Amino acid sequence: MSRAALNLGYVPLVDAAPLVIARELGFAADEGLTLNLLRQPGWSALRDLLVMGQLDAAHMLSPLPIALSLGLGGVAAPVDALMTLSANGNVIGVSADLAARMRAVGWDGRFDTPVETGRALLAACPAPRIGVPFPHSMHVELIHYWLGALGHTAPQIVTVPPPQMAEAVRAGEVDAFCVGEPWGSVAVDSGAGELILPGAAIWAFAPEKVLGARRDWIDAHPAETRALMRAIWRAGEWLSEAENRALASEVLARSAYLDLPAALIDRALRGELPTRPRALAARVPHFLRFHNNAATFPWRSQAAWIATRMAARHGLDVAQAADVARATFRTDLYRDNLADLAPNLPCGSEKLEGAMPRPTAAPSLRGEVILGPDAFFDGQVFDMSPARPLKKRANPV
Repeated sequence: MSRAALNLGYVPLVDAAPLVIARELGFAADEGLTLNLLRQPGWSALRDLLVMGQLDAAHMLSPLPIALSLGLGGVAAPVDALMTLSANGNVIGVSADLAARMRAVGWDGRFDTPVETGRALLAACPAPRIGVPFPHSMHVELIHYWLGALGHTAPQIVTVPPPQMAEAVRAGEVDAFCVGEPWGSVAVDSGAGELILPGAAIWAFAPEKVLGARRDWIDAHPAETRALMRAIWRAGEWLSEAENRALASEVLARSAYLDLPAALIDRALRGELPTRPRALAARVPHFLRFHNNAATFPWRSQAAWIATRMAARHGLDVAQAADVARATFRTDLYRDNLADLAPNLPCGSEKLEGAMPRPTAAPSLRGEVILGPDAFFDGQVFDMSPARPLKKRANPV
């Protein structure tokens, strides 16, 4: 039987796993697809190839389709997020020197205290240069949200491709960084830096990567879109099973993909991260999610949260940007193409973001689905109806 061949772009990160597993374990073949996975050096190259039509779809930063649809960054193109590929998975780290200075001002080195850690960071380095992989990324949103809540409203952002982050820290080009695994662990193992916080400590259920495609390609290829979404969904379900982590690590470690030791990749899949050289691993619940708790559902409220923050920084109309963003997260296609695979779909396509400090039952099409936790560290709750964040829980910074 002939198969449709698709060109998919990705950046070498652990959260590219759904694409890799869909290809290597036959989920794509089962759906009648051949996936040509094309590794990219960074997000600018991936974005440009997708916009120019050299890629059919891609592993993408969750804010990137929104930025493209809004025309930010000098490139405008209607690009949609077909589904979320992963939630969370980022780490925040600092240079070894800055970590020592943070301890000198009283930081105790804990990996789960965003308020205390943020205050120590700003006390030790009042104007840190922070490396991130791309200007339109969840890394940027997390940094702005975190430090902004602590009173530092204009962090110095430096763009560094993920595989180069450890060297940028070592060379003194950045003081701190926010990056997806395994590149934070590479910085630790090389002695260049220490990890001070997981991204999930800032927002417990942040949409990190999405499966992105141009809207014109989606419209012209409904069968391929459906098959691709189904293959990726099944791969994410497989990745969610603990007994599959060892094999997933070995597959991702291959030279064709991340080309790194499998043990390094296994850390992220397990959520067990040494924060400094030769230290015991810190256990991070829900560090990286591929499937459970509706992790792949493209919530339009999450798109609105991203868009309202980007719009405010770039001087765009906030309400209009939120409307554009909602349209880019394709809950309609998710429901149409995955209803039989994922029968327990949420009834709504929007929700209050940050309102669930613990796993919570929500109405689904066939009963209920467990969502969350999705709390923000400062207790804020984002209500997309007025397109503004509201203080709902008493948890002051």
